[in-house]
Amino acid sequence: MTARRQIVTLADAAAVARRAAREFVRIASIAMKDKGELTVALSGGSTPKALYHLLVSDPEFRDQLRWARMKFFFGDERNVGPDDDESNFRMASEALLSKVSLQTEQVHRIKGEYQDAEKAALEYELEIRGAFRLKAGEFPRFDLILLGMGSEGHTASLFPGTKVLQEKSRIVARTWVGKLFAERVTLTAPAINAAANVMFMITGADKALVLKGVLEGPQEPEQLPAQMIQPTNGNFLWLIDADAGAKLSVGIRE
Repeated sequence: MTARRQIVTLADAAAVARRAAREFVRIASIAMKDKGELTVALSGGSTPKALYHLLVSDPEFRDQLRWARMKFFFGDERNVGPDDDESNFRMASEALLSKVSLQTEQVHRIKGEYQDAEKAALEYELEIRGAFRLKAGEFPRFDLILLGMGSEGHTASLFPGTKVLQEKSRIVARTWVGKLFAERVTLTAPAINAAANVMFMITGADKALVLKGVLEGPQEPEQLPAQMIQPTNGNFLWLIDADAGAKLSVGIRE
């Protein structure tokens, strides 16, 4: 099966965050009904941060969510400690995880503080395999993976021209990003594509041209890794603000 892709352009970043919150609640409700829990991989960035704030502060969303039945994971992490300003875990913790009552075992973070990023990647893959009770060769089926996109077309820590783009079998991998002179740990494209729901949140005029390339251009995933995300049996939603979607000729506008 191929991804059921929907592209929605909204007025501004606030509208993107609110629509994302509604989708989060909808997906959580379905997951709770079907199997009694929600598994979600969080993303870093300012737009997800606005989503997280809504989920815990707005009664429209907060009161509909069964926090005790959620398991939180991360799509990627920088090679920094959990208290570092650059840590995706720190942002998510401050904006979301620390604002609700969660047990330690509900939150699965990447150990970015390890000097050896490969060790962190292997350990996180084992943690995911254990949490999802996977057999050899299986990928986890997250109920929801949240993603953003950089102005050069990267998503998670899948950057143009990096070796991790060739990864076919691993769930989690270390990647060296030369332009940043930094190592990162990321979910691989096959792992993301196994999810039941993938939701991109894209805001800002600096994304407009590359977003048009990702959604309307030829398939060149080595240049635009966001093109690699094509869920094999799931729902695929792009939520875009008017600035980022200014050059698009596809999708709907609300």
